[in-house]
Amino acid sequence: MERRTIGAAALEVGAVGLGCMPMSWAYTSSEQRGERSLRAVHAALDAGATLLDTADMYGPFTNELLLGRALKERRPEAFVSTKAGLLVGDQHIVANGRPGYVKRACDASLRRLQTDVIDLYQLHRADPEVPVEETWGAMAELVSAGKVRALGLCAVGARAGRRSGADPHEQTIRQLERVQQVFPVSAVEAELSVWSPEALDRLLPWCEARGIGFLAAMPLGNGFLTGTLTPGQGFEADDARARHPRFTAEMMAANQPVVAGLRRIAERHGPGTTPARVALAWVLRQGRHVVPLPGTKRPRWAVENATAADLELTARDLSEIAALPPARGSWD
Repeated sequence: MERRTIGAAALEVGAVGLGCMPMSWAYTSSEQRGERSLRAVHAALDAGATLLDTADMYGPFTNELLLGRALKERRPEAFVSTKAGLLVGDQHIVANGRPGYVKRACDASLRRLQTDVIDLYQLHRADPEVPVEETWGAMAELVSAGKVRALGLCAVGARAGRRSGADPHEQTIRQLERVQQVFPVSAVEAELSVWSPEALDRLLPWCEARGIGFLAAMPLGNGFLTGTLTPGQGFEADDARARHPRFTAEMMAANQPVVAGLRRIAERHGPGTTPARVALAWVLRQGRHVVPLPGTKRPRWAVENATAADLELTARDLSEIAALPPARGSWD
């Protein structure tokens, strides 16, 4: 697989990564089978998808434990990205950016992941009660201690910006400018896909201008852009999409032209090319510093997603994607 670099430290990863969250969190718990998910991790590594993206809150904790089983055998082949800063309660999620907590969270992640060092340690969310510079300073100390190689920041939810008509990533950029004064940011993780392209306006160019890697979260639109979901199919009660405005039967039907456009392009590229591969290839075309993180818990999809790095979209393809209707329905 093509290799790409993240941040000024030129950390090298496969052009397509693996989002591990669906294996343990937020999606269809009845299908979260540990052994199959473990095979998916191995399949991704075999295909060159070296960046494995997780977080301590996924599960919570069980996703890191699952990855630890794979890393015990294949640590040199993997680039491990995990996150801290969010605590999961019975009915709520809260931020915790206190320096002491962040350091303890890192040690706990290292134990669960069965590794001596985390390649990319990301702040999941800033704590409104703690200056972000203090949290980031503690994370920088983890780099100095040799427990972490590089630091990243996850984008703040864009809901407020969308409602006001302002740049949806303004708050994230302000945070990035503050923490950059403390220690270099190597990567930013934010949503980017054919049906959620807002990061193209300012956040992605901001990262590119500073040599910061961009990790594209949800590049397949929570599964919608794969073309495998049927309007009105329903989701399990604990699946986040069951409460998501874009996944009502009405909105899924209204957004079918987006998938149909991707499918037309896939058909031109011949057998084996799917809407998912086209959607990922589009993300890859947005910059050499961009690494999509499609999530899956199935080995078959892990391999298919990895092959998107080999798909060359034509000028016609890109023009047709640009002409697709914007997604309908609130994303928040």
